[in-house]
Amino acid sequence: MAKIQTLSGEWFEPDLPGRLLKIAGDIREAGGRAFLVGGWVRDALLGKSCRDYDVEVYDMAQDALVPILSKYGRTNLVGKAFGVIHLAMKGLSLDFSFPRTESKVGYGHRGFVVHTDEKLSFKEAALRRDFTINAMGMELPELTLCDPYGGIDDLKTHTLRHVGPAFAEDSLRILRGVQFASRFGCTLAPSTVELCRTLSLDDLSVERLFEEFKKWLLKPGKPSLGLKAFLDIKLDEYFPEIKPFKNSWETLGAILDNMVPLRDGSGLSEAQAMEFAFAALLCGSAETSLKFLERITNETHLLKVVPLLLKVYQELDTAIVNNAPALRRLAVKLGGLKLLCLLVKCTPSEFYAGSAEGENFAEKLWSAASELDLMEAAPQPYLMGKMLMDMGVKPGKQMGEIIKQSFELQLDGKINNTEEAIAWAKSRLS
Repeated sequence: MAKIQTLSGEWFEPDLPGRLLKIAGDIREAGGRAFLVGGWVRDALLGKSCRDYDVEVYDMAQDALVPILSKYGRTNLVGKAFGVIHLAMKGLSLDFSFPRTESKVGYGHRGFVVHTDEKLSFKEAALRRDFTINAMGMELPELTLCDPYGGIDDLKTHTLRHVGPAFAEDSLRILRGVQFASRFGCTLAPSTVELCRTLSLDDLSVERLFEEFKKWLLKPGKPSLGLKAFLDIKLDEYFPEIKPFKNSWETLGAILDNMVPLRDGSGLSEAQAMEFAFAALLCGSAETSLKFLERITNETHLLKVVPLLLKVYQELDTAIVNNAPALRRLAVKLGGLKLLCLLVKCTPSEFYAGSAEGENFAEKLWSAASELDLMEAAPQPYLMGKMLMDMGVKPGKQMGEIIKQSFELQLDGKINNTEEAIAWAKSRLS
């Protein structure tokens, strides 16, 4: 198995299917050249395994490649216009493409005409890529690095630099720069910042905007560097709903970075992780959070949960840690207190100073919510309709009122179990 030397100088054996290496050998014997490209190369140089294999085939026509691939599995020309052949094998699927150029002919990030040309050089084909760190290739089977635009140097210096003028033809790359900055610990090159500032996101769909924000906030990385790129490009002018926390972008960046280990280590569901991450981004923007979310997503749970969570967070009084009834009512409002407790944990402690409860407020809130069993869900009423029916109460307004009054007493801590709820209802009906 071939090994490569990572940026740290260590030798790394990447995860490479033997069948892919055999296919590359067959392509070479037939006069062609096969390169792994894009994210696989970048990740391998960082010493990370990647199972997303994108292969570009040079010096070979499509008609010559298909018979070679067909020996290994079922082939499917998934896009003749894009020159992509999908190969499905037992336990493995691979995409083989041909070097191509792209011409902007229409509106939107899909408004391109693609021209495949197996005679293009790697350097010519790589011109269409976004950043230099994604414009590298490794020729199979030896994994010989081809780096025409200095991607490895930019990886070493943690720099995101656009490859060439074609960058400006796809405005999605502006937001890709933000999420790459976070994921790979990079800052944007000054020339790339200037180019991004000249571009508009108006041609992008809601779905594409949302995907890039999700990658920024949910993939492993340092989101504060994404925020720095966001501000360098002046995207806060395009998304004015996103505001600094307490007038400090630096504090918002710290909150975002604090969010990452809590997001990954708190047993959150996928939906909860998303709600928590977007709440962290918008924690300085409680009043405008819904407006921003409506611009980038139709996800109902985000539109419902995040603005409500942020309103509670914004109005939170540190004295609540001593007020069990208030905590129970907050849990009913939010469906549990876990996301609120996590958001408070992200917040620098100095913002809760000034009162006795403010000292170690995050820990006190977490402890109080846990002791009251309010973290995962809201309290459920002890008194149920069936119990009242057994007492002779018919479904209707009276039943609803009794259940509501019982639940209020439960939240106040005056009814503590089902038996007490039934006893209270019987006394009320007598």
